[in-house]
Amino acid sequence: MPATPVEALHAAVALAVVLLLAWLGRIVFRAIGQPPVIGEIVVGLLLGPAVIALAGRAALEALLPGTVVEVLRHLGHAGLMLFLLGIAYEMRVRGAGTGSRPVAWVAVTSFLPALAAGALLALWIDRTGPTALRGDAPLPSFLLLLAVALAVTAVPVLARILADRGMTTTTAGRLSLQAAVVIDVPAWLLLAVAVGGAGSGLFVALAVLVGCVVLVALVRPLVRSGPADRLFARSPLLGAVLVGGFTLAMAWTTEHLGLTSLFGAFLVGFVLPRPGSLAPWPEIVGRVSRVGSLLMPVFFLVTGATVLSGPLSGMSWTMMAAVTAVAIVVKTAGGYLGGRLGGESHWTGLRLAALMNTRGLTEIVVLQAGYSAGILPPALFLALLGMTLITTCLTAPLLTVIDFVAARSSGRPPHPPAPSDARETPATPEAPGRPAEEPS
Repeated sequence: MPATPVEALHAAVALAVVLLLAWLGRIVFRAIGQPPVIGEIVVGLLLGPAVIALAGRAALEALLPGTVVEVLRHLGHAGLMLFLLGIAYEMRVRGAGTGSRPVAWVAVTSFLPALAAGALLALWIDRTGPTALRGDAPLPSFLLLLAVALAVTAVPVLARILADRGMTTTTAGRLSLQAAVVIDVPAWLLLAVAVGGAGSGLFVALAVLVGCVVLVALVRPLVRSGPADRLFARSPLLGAVLVGGFTLAMAWTTEHLGLTSLFGAFLVGFVLPRPGSLAPWPEIVGRVSRVGSLLMPVFFLVTGATVLSGPLSGMSWTMMAAVTAVAIVVKTAGGYLGGRLGGESHWTGLRLAALMNTRGLTEIVVLQAGYSAGILPPALFLALLGMTLITTCLTAPLLTVIDFVAARSSGRPPHPPAPSDARETPATPEAPGRPAEEPS
């Protein structure tokens, strides 16, 4: 049922308040040396529970009645799809330079052990864990979802951390970002299969996935044709509108075919040409992604209001501690081992260990997809959400400690991070530069 003018105005006011609070959260977290996007995530997730704690559930329902929440849900979901387009495009552009031996080692050692650890964790929960942590999702989907949840590395948050600390062109920065791209491509595919398998069945999900890939392969020549290239070169704004509309259409299509809508947005990012053609594709995708980035706090608000506003008595703190410990060990050990096997120094290996443990926004999207599909019950969702925030917030302090110890051991002054006020908006990748020297 469409919202009335009063409800639409209510939703607009709620949207303005959420965006303002998210901006304040970014300022606070930037001031304490954390990625600003984490402040945005925390504010959005905790806003609903905070209102309940201070004024009761009736106050939350008055501030966010059902119709308003539904409007915000659609806005947040659309923002997520547009933001994921930018992530996918950034992965496509950065993936052009991922063929080196060190990148391969870091990707393999950071992905496969974490994937296996997630699968083993799923089997353990299935056999011995309480029902509150297992739910009733099919075992293959449950196993794949937990495997992906422990294996991903957040490309957009990682890129922002590297830029903030002046590490974009260092060896550790270049290797970690390129390895994260290599890791997240199969992770998104596995996520699509997991969500599709929970609904229509594993084989149907695989068939739909292949069909979507074929459809995208047929559309790609049209996007790259001379007439389209010239049209978008003359009017980047028109290109942004069309790309945004196509992204939302593909997201809707894949969702109604039984896969997650995230996969549709992800595919569109891989259709668009890399920089170098006549049309300014990074600018076009950047405009679309910035709109999505602006709406992302709404996505977090709806998630917090629907998932975290219930009683937390079912929260398994033991499971959160266990899954956090496992997630940190497999990613940091894998990152360090990959760096050393790739021929990098001890200090570069340690930096890779800290960077590959960054899960951030990508992980929250994976968890939300699993929760929405009924694969993750609330108790396990909350435990994995806590793991996500902890592992991401550890990255900056670990890098600071590593830089300090490395500088002391080499007799050099520690290098302070470079300040940055930019949002964590993807789709504006820089060309790979020459790696900067690091203490060895």
